Amino acid sequence: AMLARGDAYLAQAARLDLAPQVAPAARPSPVPPPATRPKRLSVTEIRTLIRDPYAIYAKHILRLRELDPLAQSPDARLRGIVLHDVLERVVAALPDDPDAALAVMEDTAAKVLRREVPWPAARTLWQARLMRAAPWFIRTEATRRAGRAYTLSEATGRVELTTLEFTLTGKADRVDMGEDGQVRLYDYKTGNPPSADEQRHFDKQLPLEAVMIERGGFEALGQASVARAAYIGLGATPQERDVDLSPDYWSEFTELITRMRDPDHGFTARRAMQKDSDESPYDLLSRFGEWGPSDPAEKMRL
Repeated sequence: AMLARGDAYLAQAARLDLAPQVAPAARPSPVPPPATRPKRLSVTEIRTLIRDPYAIYAKHILRLRELDPLAQSPDARLRGIVLHDVLERVVAALPDDPDAALAVMEDTAAKVLRREVPWPAARTLWQARLMRAAPWFIRTEATRRAGRAYTLSEATGRVELTTLEFTLTGKADRVDMGEDGQVRLYDYKTGNPPSADEQRHFDKQLPLEAVMIERGGFEALGQASVARAAYIGLGATPQERDVDLSPDYWSEFTELITRMRDPDHGFTARRAMQKDSDESPYDLLSRFGEWGPSDPAEKMRL
């Protein structure tokens, strides 16, 4: 009798683990009203618009932002901020003597890391990584400085597509104005720069910044011709990678925004991620995992 009475409670406990069969969510491709779609994006968000349109929908239409973690860690974003701060200061004060330049770079990096990175292990590791690339950076900086009139760091600009009521904004890491009146545009990377194929189809930040300069979008520069645009990668193998500026990036960009404003356009989740393992801050919202990268998108009119 005791066992029978206990079985009743065990049966109730077992029912706590039972769940009804629920069909997995489809891959979402929301179609919001055109009036709600973003009228302003930065050049860095164009890559997201191409690879993961759903993230643009969630950020700019639903206005959702990822919360900071309860326990902050030294992540890639902070490392990028630190690198840009160090190089901005170094470029402004780098002496011509290589040994003195190396000392300036080491001292500048140490000061910025002490101020921005409260984790001793991360400070030591990031300092070592930066100084491993420092001799290469100083050596190639001499070439970049040849014929330079002045340098602008973190220059901001904007260009409006009046026919589409859309504004493209940008912040250039580094703009070198040459004595010949032509611009050399650079972007710093903590890792490897994007490949030529990635630049052509996805990572359009530098080409679009170049177009913005040539269209007079950077007030501090006026309208100028861009002679060169390149990524400066300070990863394990430091390298400088030029961007092909010959394609008509502006027409392609205009077509992209026109399609985004099409009333039938869907903001598909994870449309063309670089790797299936890449994470999006909105994966939970889109219920990624219930659907996979090869599943067709389902448009949802809102």
